[in-house]
Amino acid sequence: MTTTAVRTPRAVLRRDGEVMRERIEIVPRNGADPPRSQDATRVGALRRIAAAKLRYCGLDLLIDEVLLIVSELLTNAVLHSGTRQIDLSLCLEHGVLHIAVTDGMPGNAPRKDVDGNAESGRGLALVDALVQENGGRWGTSGDGSETWCSLVVPPEQPRP
Repeated sequence: MTTTAVRTPRAVLRRDGEVMRERIEIVPRNGADPPRSQDATRVGALRRIAAAKLRYCGLDLLIDEVLLIVSELLTNAVLHSGTRQIDLSLCLEHGVLHIAVTDGMPGNAPRKDVDGNAESGRGLALVDALVQENGGRWGTSGDGSETWCSLVVPPEQPRP
């Protein structure tokens, strides 16, 4: 006797509202010291939580882009803010996924133009490219304590 697993299609939720809101606690860096390994690990944990929440909400088509954006924005906050708390929120509203990373510290996160040999500085250029590719926008709050972006949710693909 052979058993075949059948995956039943899950209802696509895609309802407007909060997808996730999480906060991590970190230790501010001293000068040019690298972040503590525990703080870097927290960025990875939030990425995995975001992936699970996006899958649950039926937003699978955006997972790759969102994880890269989340990783870049959270890493910037860990490296450059000097704060102890960083918040990540994902919210779906009228077919647009809003992503926000708030560190509560004033200051802008300008996009840098870097040459091919630079070891860092490409994060916001990646965010900019992904956002443009997905018909969205990105920026910072007036005081610079939050970096945000929005991505247009692609239409649901018909199932074969």
